[in-house]
Amino acid sequence: MKLVIINYGAGNIKSIQFAFKRLGVDAILSNDPEEILAADKIIFPGVGEASSAMKMLEESGLADLIPTLKQPVLGICLGMQLMCKTTEEGNTKGLGIFQTDVKRFDHSVKVPHMGWNVIKDLKSDLFKGLKDNEYMYLVHSYYAEHCNETIAKTDYGLNYASALQHNNFYGVQFHPEKSGTEGAKILQNFLDL
Repeated sequence: MKLVIINYGAGNIKSIQFAFKRLGVDAILSNDPEEILAADKIIFPGVGEASSAMKMLEESGLADLIPTLKQPVLGICLGMQLMCKTTEEGNTKGLGIFQTDVKRFDHSVKVPHMGWNVIKDLKSDLFKGLKDNEYMYLVHSYYAEHCNETIAKTDYGLNYASALQHNNFYGVQFHPEKSGTEGAKILQNFLDL
């Protein structure tokens, strides 16, 4: 299996690579469109600030490529947020794959939302073998609003979409690569799609 992690300068890529290595898959880091198109599965990571990450995607031509991909694509954290229509972080226009917007948590909760929290109302093969209220590791100040594409929910001051799916595109707000056995199960499920 050819697994490519999109390398566009935003992301904690090493921990994702190690997580897949533990599952027996060597992930290739690449920003080469031909290599990305030839992949069986694609990871779209992201840690950092939305507007500068989006600028890097646009300058590299990846902003045009990613929405056209036909194989399974998994966006993680900022990667998922950039797949939405817009984000309030830097008033950034996203890739528009998921039909929802990303908002900043209000002042009623501590930001960033950092640490372990549960995911529930799971609705996808991505969560095969997991039960509601499994703990996942999160670090984020912005959240995706619910839409028809919500496949998991989390409560933090309000109820938000902690995972989204549209056709072959999947997005998770949490970090499966840092979420122990249950997170590894999600990555394995992605490989098995």
